[in-house]
Amino acid sequence: MNNSVEIKSLDLEFGSVKVLQNLNLEIGKGEFLVLLGSSGCGKSTLLNCIAGLLDVTAGQIHINGNNVTWSEPSERGIGMVFQSYALYPQMTVEGNLSFGLKNAKLPKTEIAQRIKRASEVLQIEPLLKRKPAALSGGQRQRVAIGRALVRDVDVFLFDEPLSNLDAKLRADLRVEIKRLHQNLENTMIYVTHDQIEAMTLADRIAIMRGGQIMQLGTPDEIYGQPINKYVAGFIGSPSMNFLDGRIKGREFEFGDLSIPMTGYNFVHGSPTDSETTLGIRPEHVVTGELVGNAPFQTDVTVGLIEPTGSDTLVDCELAGTPFRVRMDGQAKVSVGETLRIGLNPSRASLFDKQTELRL
Repeated sequence: MNNSVEIKSLDLEFGSVKVLQNLNLEIGKGEFLVLLGSSGCGKSTLLNCIAGLLDVTAGQIHINGNNVTWSEPSERGIGMVFQSYALYPQMTVEGNLSFGLKNAKLPKTEIAQRIKRASEVLQIEPLLKRKPAALSGGQRQRVAIGRALVRDVDVFLFDEPLSNLDAKLRADLRVEIKRLHQNLENTMIYVTHDQIEAMTLADRIAIMRGGQIMQLGTPDEIYGQPINKYVAGFIGSPSMNFLDGRIKGREFEFGDLSIPMTGYNFVHGSPTDSETTLGIRPEHVVTGELVGNAPFQTDVTVGLIEPTGSDTLVDCELAGTPFRVRMDGQAKVSVGETLRIGLNPSRASLFDKQTELRL
């Protein structure tokens, strides 16, 4: 894979505080990479280092084969879209789009062509004569994306561009950004704390914590084969169920239950006797007619029901530990009733109790 952006042994320190530590990352040409993590994990900081808005302490940044570690932002061949729209209020949409191009002394015909192309792609042609005050939040964010688009660069950086929008607009613009990437085939690096955005947009996701990348992989890999307990708990809504017990032979012992780990794929050979955490996603717990095929079956008492429309979330306990089950939205279930559930160990995850790494 030809790399568009390479980050080598990157460190960033503010005084004695290490914000990024020995970070390495390769992003392929035309790839959509999402930096995902909770607040303070270093994802926006990393994006700002790539953009040249922060000076790194050590390491190198290469864009399209050029070492740009100490280059000015304008020399890096990037376009950036921020969380705040940062539009000039006194200028029309057309003025906002053309401002940087005029400063770069581009010919008028070239400027007009770029604005036409960007406004068609983003469907903002009818808005070109309006000022930002006369636009909705979604329209302003499209203009902000358009301002990056007209620069005609190879790498686009997005810093939580949708977090100021309401849920409906976020979903709509998410589709627009995905379509934009398919049409342009440019490299895009996108920062978010929203796992739905990450899963739906990304070719690959880098999950960050404490200035380091915990796991880098496709959405399917991150969801289905989380590398450690943190990643497993961070991805998925509602969160993964965790049960603390022991592996003995090929059985997971938990309270007075013994769950056969038939079909589970151990990463480094199966431990014979060790403290372990078993993780199972609420949507992978089997109910109804399918329970009969599950390798492990048991009864739970329904404690709380949360209807969400398409799904129904059931809160219960498994051997004294809180446990959630995701059922079909039309499922008939009531508080206090006994519910038969089944677990398939091949859909589960096992983590070492001490290191929290996947077994």
